[in-house]
This record gives sequence, structure tokens and C-alpha cells, in this order.
Amino acid sequence: MEKTYNPQSIEQALYRVWEEKGYFKPHGDASQGNYCIMIPPPNVTGSLHMGHAFQDTIMDTLIRYQRMKGKNTLWQVGTDHAGIATQMLVERKLEAEQGKSRHDLGRDAFMEKVWEWKAQSGGTITSQLRRMGASVDWDRERFTMDEGLSNAVQEVFVRLYDDKLIYRGKRLVNWDPKLHTAISDLEVENKEKAGHMWHFRYPLAGTELTADGKDYLVVATTRPETMLGDSAVAVHPEDERYASLIGKEIILPIVNRRIPIIADEYVDKDFGTGCVKITPAHDFNDYEVGKRHSLPMFNILTQDATIRALAEVLNTDGSHNSELDASLPERYAGLDRFKARDAIVAEFETLGLLEKIEPHALKVPYGDRSGVVIEPLLTDQWYVAVQKLAQPAIEAVENGDIKFVPQQYENMYFSWMRDIQDWCISRQLWWGHRIPAWYDEAGKVYVGRSEDEVRQNHNLGSDVKLRQDDDVLDTWFSSALWTFSTLGWPEQTPELKTFHPTDVLVTGFDIIFFWVARMIMMTMYFIKDEDGKPQVPFKTVYVTGLIRDEAGNKMSKSKGNVLDPLDMIDGIDLESLVQKRTGNMMQPQLAAKIEKSTRKEFENGIEPHGTDALRFTLAAMASTGRDINWDMKRLDGYRSFCNKLWNASRYVLMNTEEQDCGQGGGDMKLSLADRWVIGKFQETVKAFDEHINAYRFDLAANTLYEFTWNQFCDWYLELTKPVLQNGSEAEQRGTRHTLVTVLEQLLRLMHPMMPYITETIWDRVKPLAGVEGDTLMLMSFPEFDAAKVDAKAMADLEWVKQVIVAVRNIRAELNIAPSKPLSALLRGVSDEDKARIEANQAFFGTLAKLESMTILAEGEAAPMATTQLIGEMELLIPMAGLIDVAAEMARIDKQLEKLTGEVARIEGKLSNQGFVAKAPAEVIEKERAKAADIKRDMDKLTEQKAELAKLEA
Repeated sequence: MEKTYNPQSIEQALYRVWEEKGYFKPHGDASQGNYCIMIPPPNVTGSLHMGHAFQDTIMDTLIRYQRMKGKNTLWQVGTDHAGIATQMLVERKLEAEQGKSRHDLGRDAFMEKVWEWKAQSGGTITSQLRRMGASVDWDRERFTMDEGLSNAVQEVFVRLYDDKLIYRGKRLVNWDPKLHTAISDLEVENKEKAGHMWHFRYPLAGTELTADGKDYLVVATTRPETMLGDSAVAVHPEDERYASLIGKEIILPIVNRRIPIIADEYVDKDFGTGCVKITPAHDFNDYEVGKRHSLPMFNILTQDATIRALAEVLNTDGSHNSELDASLPERYAGLDRFKARDAIVAEFETLGLLEKIEPHALKVPYGDRSGVVIEPLLTDQWYVAVQKLAQPAIEAVENGDIKFVPQQYENMYFSWMRDIQDWCISRQLWWGHRIPAWYDEAGKVYVGRSEDEVRQNHNLGSDVKLRQDDDVLDTWFSSALWTFSTLGWPEQTPELKTFHPTDVLVTGFDIIFFWVARMIMMTMYFIKDEDGKPQVPFKTVYVTGLIRDEAGNKMSKSKGNVLDPLDMIDGIDLESLVQKRTGNMMQPQLAAKIEKSTRKEFENGIEPHGTDALRFTLAAMASTGRDINWDMKRLDGYRSFCNKLWNASRYVLMNTEEQDCGQGGGDMKLSLADRWVIGKFQETVKAFDEHINAYRFDLAANTLYEFTWNQFCDWYLELTKPVLQNGSEAEQRGTRHTLVTVLEQLLRLMHPMMPYITETIWDRVKPLAGVEGDTLMLMSFPEFDAAKVDAKAMADLEWVKQVIVAVRNIRAELNIAPSKPLSALLRGVSDEDKARIEANQAFFGTLAKLESMTILAEGEAAPMATTQLIGEMELLIPMAGLIDVAAEMARIDKQLEKLTGEVARIEGKLSNQGFVAKAPAEVIEKERAKAADIKRDMDKLTEQKAELAKLEA
């Protein structure tokens, strides 16, 4: 083995071998069961980020673990076509390279461009996934728009339509005025903004007055332009101020439309004036109020978010209303919504109907792709009626067929599912699954798998012109079928029978509604077992937290705090990192701020750490469901852990290669240390299994770390030296055998979390351990064996360790060189202690540098000594001759002088009334605690001086 561990020299070459030899594929032997994980398909436009790295580490750990447990495993990989993101990317590319829009090319030619881009550049994230060591079955890679998945999407749409669970209707949606499409709630980013609340006077129609004698109502709004579409003013039914006005009307200013005053519990009577304008066509809450009161809906905005010349007037059911006046003021026609806002406010002021304007903090919805303010807008869309689908999906979690880890996320799931709304599945894009619906010239709709099928099913001749719906399906629609469409449905494939339902879904809490719930609903509706019972898509949902920066902030490009997993694997110099974080920023001041913070935080750039160190860090921080504050120091620490394992393995190889390791027979005697480490390893196997099966990856990682670093490397390897140097042939053979077998088994145990380094070392260790196999990932996982746990040997060795640690502590306290031999006196020695002392002189001599251990008779006086307790036994190290008393006294005096000055400084600060008055309570408490700690240290030093004085005397 190379002297220094260099992950860059082994990782990519090793991964290529794994992939080429097909080690990631299901092996087909189901005798130990099947196990399947579906990767949450990342966007085809995306690149690897910390969230992907985190979830991929967890999934790969599980799949490698179960593969080594002998299960027939499939980790299904694939990417999502990412409708909006991909279309925007290709449109920008087209504009930059040819100065053309998609409309210049036309739909078919533009789609060809998208597929060209996908073929050339759409594999970035899958190549990065390989860098994380992901053992997915690449031969089964799927894409949400490949032919098989397209067939599944079409089949599901048609069946749901035939079952009257898909319909088309005009309803309120999140509308992106720039992209001209409906978008999901997940694609809406609510930003805190400083805005205004405008208070308008709406004159009462007729002679009625308010309780305080006014002939108008005051309503407040943060969106004045929407008042053109008001259908009512609402008050609370129990608000006595307006009780006499309920059922009366007001005259809507500017439009001069009479609209009713209604009573609805939606109104907070204690907020503002207690009067709320209701605009059902432009506000989601108002839309629900409008439905309850059968209010007409006045759509005043075009799809560009400009004011219409005539309002579109609709009834509650979405049908057109031709009875009401649709006229809008001519002067506003064509105005952008925000320019119209200013003009309307000005007109209210001119009319004397502007009561007041107040500053008001509000959340403004922005499209996460377009960056423009989203409008609630009435549009014709396709919907899934989800009530029928939701109930079985709720019951599946209630009865435990699906479990959430952590369990608390079940509550989030239930709260959404029990109040679920119909799902808008259409998008006004070109890239995506085109809706399989056709219209004749009269507007009648026909749904089928193809135009030919539609014509055949409805006896439509070639003389009937049909036009396919221009919309495409929401990306979440195709990904909702992911667990079964990727396995070949609607065909009843062997893979579907073998791997469905899948075992675990690893995902974030933010898409429980958008993806997890919809997968459960769709799967249970379409996939049934042999008895006709609905199948669940997965048995467990493991919900991860977010990876945040060290200060706990969400990582985002605008904050300049994003970390690229590949930079931590390969390293990056400071200038490249700065350029990466600020290169495309349009705001110079923000870029300068981010550059400054980056240079301060990463003054030497980021050193390479390798994939295993990154994976182990992520696993070690994966406490269930909680957000993770990233810590570069922990990454550094786990890189050192990799180095520790590498160096320990080199020690094993140097002492076992070309040596008799007991594999060929021969007399073999295990030392106490051998029997101890075998038992400790068995306990580690048991704990690791328990933690993995409880999805406690942090505890599993800590278990590996504790055994590997502290028990195997720091203790056992040291304990082997006396045997390898001076033991009998049988003892040496036994220790060499233990070294190679424990290391080989340890590499198996560590492999799911740290695949590269373990595979590389294992390849050298396996012949010494008498193991045959082409790859570590297909070896059996260690199984706990209680028979190998020698309780007495473990207790004895732990006692030996306590003695050695006690001597080392004394050396540290008295500044005695580790190489200096010491004599120990022992008091209160039991028969068991005596036996342990006699049996382990080699360990005490080598590891504690004790040249003698003398047992004191009962009542025998001891010279001046420093003492440590090991159970009931006292270990005394006589101090005479060990130290230069004068030099030690001088050193202590110097320390005391320094600490005295530090205490005086703190106490001076605490006696300063100005400081105490201004400083936060926690700062003052921290200073007091610091002073107390220093005084305690001074007391210890004073005690040491007193002991030294006795020696001098």
C-alpha cells in the first residue's frame, strides 16, 4: 500500500471497475429477500448540491448494507424532465445563440432542440452522482419523458379520465405572467417585503348609514388594482357595527358597480375596520368566500397581468355569466398591474375616497424560475379530483403499511391529506407530457391514448378536424408514478413483481405534499396485489432535514454560502471559489460582500478530502429529521479518520504480509488483547445493525468511529506490539490472525458508508484473511455472534487499560516523559487484581513503561507519591527523583502569575458599572464562569506546589 492515503488516485478508477463489472445490478437471488430504493429523480437541468449528496449518502449506505446482507437489491436511478426549468434553459440558449424565441421555431422544432440539449448536456447530475459512489443500476436509468414512462403517464391520464377523476375547469391558480403558465405552490417563493396597506372608502348605496353615522365603509387592501374585480364587501356575522347593513349594497368606486355586503366568518372583526373587499377571481381566500356565497367572479387581468378592456365574468362553477356588466374603465385597459395600482390610488385620492395609507410588511409570492410576482388567476386547467384517491392513502399511514421516520411527519401528511384540494395538473408549456385530449371545432373534448384511438372510439371520420390540447402535464404528475412506471408498468413485468412495493423513500419534508402523498395516492389506485389489495409505493418514508451553513442559514446562491460537494471531494483554490460564488451576480455590492466573507472563511480555499470523508461526515451528522449546520472542521476530522484507518491498515499489513497468519492451521494462542478486540468488534456489529435499522445513521457512524479509532487503532494495535515482539510462535500467529480477520471484518462493516477506502484496503487484506471474492460490496455483512464475546477477557483488558491510562495521566500531570521508566506501588489489591497484574506484565511494561509493580502490605507506609484509583485499588507513583522540584516550582509560579493577572482583568471588568449595565446577561455570566474556572486552576496549582514542597523538605 502507498504510504499516504490519496483518494484522488483511487476513487474514479475504482468506480469505473464497479460499474463495468455490473456489481450494482440485482443479482437475482431472492432467498434473503428483495430490497429496492427509488432515487428521487433530480432535475435533468440540475447539478449536485449538498442536499443531493446527503440523501444519496443515506440511500447508498442502505443499499450497500442490504446488498451485503444477501438481499436482491435494486437502487433505481433516473432524472426528471423538469418542465419549466428545462424549457427556460433551452429558450435562453436559443436566444443567445440564434436570437430566436421558441415561437419563431414552432413547437415541433423547439422540442427537437430540447431533446438535443438533453442528449448533449442533460447528464451532468448523473455523472456527479457517480462521484458520490452511488451504486445505482445504471443500465436501468430512466427519464420521466422516455418512451416507457410516457406510456405510463398516458395510461394513467386516460384511466383517471374514464373513471371521472380527471376533469377540465376554470379555477384559480398560481399564474406566472412572464412564463404564461400555472405553477405549483412549491414553485412559489414567498418573500418578506415592505409594502403598504391602502384604506379606501366604498360609498353605501341608498340611505343606510353605518353605526357611527358614515355613508361609506372603509376597506383595506395591499393590492389596490384588484378592486376593479370586487364582487362584495364582507363583514363578520357577529359584528354589531354592520349588522343592519348585511344584505345591502355599496357602489364600487371607479367601476360604479353595485355589489352586496355579505356576512362571513372569514372576516376578523377586530382587524382594521372589520370590512374586507372580496375579489374571488384574484385571491385564494376570496375565491373560497365567493364559492360559499355564489358570488360572480370578475377576472380583470390578462395572462400578461395587464388590465383587460372588458372583465371576464364567471359564475361560481366557472361558466360564463353574460347577464352582469363586464365593463371596466377604458383608461386602465392595457396598463400593467403595478402601473394600474398607482393610477387607481391616485384616482381614489382625487375622488376623496382615499382614507389613509399605512406601511405594511407582507409576503409577496414570486415565481422561483421567472422571478416575477405571481398572480392568482382564473384559467382553464385540468384537475385530478383527489378525494377518492386520498382516503386509502390516509389509511395506509394510519394502519402502519407506510411509516414515516421521524414519526412526527405523519401529522404533516395527515393535516394536508385530510383537507386536500383537487390537483391542478396542466401547465402552459411545450416541454413535457402533452395532455392526451383532442377538441373538435365545436370545442367538444375527447380523451384517448392517441388521435387514432379517439377517432376509433368515437366513430370520428377524417372529415372531423381534431386539435390536440396544447398544455402539458405538471412534472409532479409523471413523478407521482415513479415507483411503478420505472419498473415497466402498465406491463406486468418481472421487475414490478419483484421490487414493488419498494422499501424506503429518502426525501425532504418540503415535498411530502407535492410528491410523497401523490405517489401514495396514484400507486394505491393503480397497483394491486394478487388479492386485489392496493399496494403502497414504499414501506418507509425517511425524511431528512436541510443542510444549512455553519451559522444555520439556508444555503442559497444569493447569500453566497453554497457549498459544492465536489469542491469538498476534489478541493478548490480560493480564487476559483470566489469566482464560483460571485461570478454571475448582477449586484456589485452583494458580490463584494460575498467575496469578503468567502475570503475570510476559506483563506486557503478548500483542500481535497475525498468522497469517503464527505460521506462519513454527512452520515455522522444525520440525526433524524433535523436540519444540519455544516461544519468544515468535522469534515477535516473525518479526513483524518480516513488517514487513521489507512495507516492502521499499513501497520497490519507490515506485520502480517509474508507471515504465518494461521490460515493454514498450526498451533495458535490468542492473547487477552486478541480476545478483547474480537468481543469489542462483535458489540460494534450489534450496535451498528441496530442503528442502521432504526435509521440512526449518526449513531451508526459514531459506533464505527469509536471502535476504529479508539479501540482498534489506539488500543489494540498498541497491545499487539508486545506479542509480536516477544510472544511465542503460537501467540504471534494468534495475534496476526486476529489482526487480519478483525480488519477484514471491520472493512466489511464500514463499507456501506465508506466504499472506496474499504474496497482498496480489503483487496490487500483478503488473501491474508483467507477470503476469496472479487469485490467487497458483494461479500457478506458481519453478523453478531454472541459466542465470540469473551466477557471475562473483555473485563480483564478494560482493567488493564485503566491502569495504563492512570499511569499516563500521572505522567501528563507531572510532565514526565513517556519514555521514562516508572515504578508503581499498589495498595488494596484484590486476588483478581493480583492475577491480572501477573498475567499482563508485558502490557504494563510496554504501554505504561512500568519497570516494576510492588504490592504494599496492609498498613505499610508509602513514600510521597501521586495516586490514581482503579476500582478499589490505589496506584501510587513515588515522586522522588522523577522531577526537578525547583524547575517545576518555578514553572507553577509563572503559571500562577499569569492566571492572577487574568483574574484581575476579569474582576476589574465585572466591577465596572458601565460594563455591567450595558453588557447582555449571558456575557456577564460567561465572564464570571471564566473567572471561576481560572480560580479553580489556581487552586490546583497551589496544591501541586504544596506537594512539591514536601518533596523538597
